[in-house]
Amino acid sequence: MKRTSLFGHTVEVYDLIFRQAKPADSVIDQFFRSRKYLGSHDRRFIAETTYGMLRFKKTLEWIHRAIQVQIPINQNTQPLSAPSSIQLLLLYLVLFNGEEIGAVREDASEMPGKNIGEMLKAGVSIFAEKKFSSDTAEQLAIEFSFPEWIVQEWIKQFGIDETVRLCSALNTPAPLTLRVNMLKTTVEDCQLALEKEGVKTERTQFSPFGLRVAKRINIFQLKSFRDGLFEVQDEGSQLLPLLVDPKPSSKVVDACAGGGGKSLELAALMKNRGEIFALDVNTFRLDGLRKRVRRSGVDTIRIRSVVADDVPSELIGFADNVLIDAPCSGLGTIRRNPGLKWSVTEQTVTELHAKQLSILSQYAQCVKPNGRLVYATCTFMNAENEDVVESFLQSHPEFTLLQPAKILERYNLVQNSFGTSLVTGGFMKLFPHLHGTDGFFAAVLQRTA
Repeated sequence: MKRTSLFGHTVEVYDLIFRQAKPADSVIDQFFRSRKYLGSHDRRFIAETTYGMLRFKKTLEWIHRAIQVQIPINQNTQPLSAPSSIQLLLLYLVLFNGEEIGAVREDASEMPGKNIGEMLKAGVSIFAEKKFSSDTAEQLAIEFSFPEWIVQEWIKQFGIDETVRLCSALNTPAPLTLRVNMLKTTVEDCQLALEKEGVKTERTQFSPFGLRVAKRINIFQLKSFRDGLFEVQDEGSQLLPLLVDPKPSSKVVDACAGGGGKSLELAALMKNRGEIFALDVNTFRLDGLRKRVRRSGVDTIRIRSVVADDVPSELIGFADNVLIDAPCSGLGTIRRNPGLKWSVTEQTVTELHAKQLSILSQYAQCVKPNGRLVYATCTFMNAENEDVVESFLQSHPEFTLLQPAKILERYNLVQNSFGTSLVTGGFMKLFPHLHGTDGFFAAVLQRTA
């Protein structure tokens, strides 16, 4: 396909993402399914470029405004007008994708508007200086393309230097990570099976069941996937069931199961014994879990759709272990979902805090005396993490906070060979720039009465 056509398709997808209240990956998937004529190389360019534009949206728009002070970008465009998506695309290709100005200008020769070459040259000059603001939070927000309120919060929580490292890591695409299904194979045998299919992998540094794929491919077409030898799952996500630490005979509730990756891992940890109730309000995601259960060979997971704020009465006081991977802002997954930067607001976080505390309080009823409750999120926000746990403990004196290090020690997972700890302040906290995983928070609670 001609580059001009690829540009047009990319811009169409990018604009669709902001018109539809859906995650970017869902919009892109639907776009591709309705355009069967697109080849694999075309799809890769469109997807990767769209994600890149989402990732650096704020920076691109700031540079576009700065350019307009110097030159009028289009013949009929007044200075400081809103950028068109095609202008952002061309700037992205030069500033962040390493393409030559001349080549991009030539590819865009059929596009409307004048002064494209001048625009790109000015953009390179402005970007090289990186003088976006005299205010530290605003400077970092523009440089790394994040909403300023998020940067301000992270500076308050982590300090300036750590915020810089965190933002930089979140702007790097996440690796493809697999969790080996230990009910069907071993990590070593799964590696061999993948290698026979031309897929090279390496062991993950923390998860004892994880493999990192060296080169991104369509993993779902592999025979080893169809045979249920592995699931796609971030390494950080693989560590949460270890904190649940169920016995083979345990009764477990996965209260916000979603697609069920953690339920499947719990079943493997329990050697396909005991009983797991996978609950969620989203029936579509539970339908996906049913397919995964059949492929994995698990027969101990009971899948049930629930209504919000309604805990099944028969599960009250039922469980030895409860996992609540709560709905959250998802900021720890920005490497995979850069569009989240522009959909999460301060009000979102405030509303989620109340929802998370409600879910935690509801499903705490399922825990038996001396049972364990793990509360987890994939975000960095204190309001969704420590603050929720603190509020819960104040109103539920029958629960106490356990040290996750004692559980992780049994898996030799308190820290890696470089001394990077998984535990901070009595909680498991994972960061992409420290651990190479998505961002996660987890608190381990025990019911004492």
